[in-house]
Amino acid sequence: MEKSTAINVICQDKPGVLRDVAAAVAHFEGNIKYTQQFILSKGEHKGLAAIYMEIENVPSGHKLAKKLKAITDVESVSFHQPFEKIWGSRIIIIGGGAQVAQVALGAITEADRHNIRGERISIDTLPIIDENNIAKAVNAVSRTHRASIVVLAGSLMGGKIAQEVTKLQNEGFKVIALNMAGSVPDVADLVVTDPVQAGTFAVMAIAKTASFDLDRVSGRRF
Repeated sequence: MEKSTAINVICQDKPGVLRDVAAAVAHFEGNIKYTQQFILSKGEHKGLAAIYMEIENVPSGHKLAKKLKAITDVESVSFHQPFEKIWGSRIIIIGGGAQVAQVALGAITEADRHNIRGERISIDTLPIIDENNIAKAVNAVSRTHRASIVVLAGSLMGGKIAQEVTKLQNEGFKVIALNMAGSVPDVADLVVTDPVQAGTFAVMAIAKTASFDLDRVSGRRF
């Protein structure tokens, strides 16, 4: 088994099941790096719970599966590659629909070039309006699994959004903004007038197969 793996446990929706699954992983000294839980809404397991975990340092998948299946409320156990190897790093594009679509066009086109060469980069879009809504979305980026960089696409952004951008940067995230009205361009790491080019820059900034260094152009406008 690979040093890093993922398990998906289908189980009854009951209190204590997550505790029992985590205890089984801990029994083999596995280190849970990421987990998510939700109730299945369709298919043969409709109404059951799914517990997905990405784990490091599990010496035997067979033994872990056997211990998990021994839990009374567990229905099935399956092993998978972690999301990082499937979906890869995520680019988050937030803002007005027309601008978001154009940024996505550039990002998807550029990501395709790098993914063909072995990268894994995925593009997430959120067409949304209103200062409060966008500020909440920016705030949520740091809690979004595999999020790597943010592009803010709109005609006017400032106030609470700019405050959340600064907080996000303090947590180590880079933010690219379109050249728009408001205070967001003043605090963004990079400001780009052409939305298609903004999407291209976002991919180049996180791609391992690119030579673009966002820090070298930080604070500039194109």
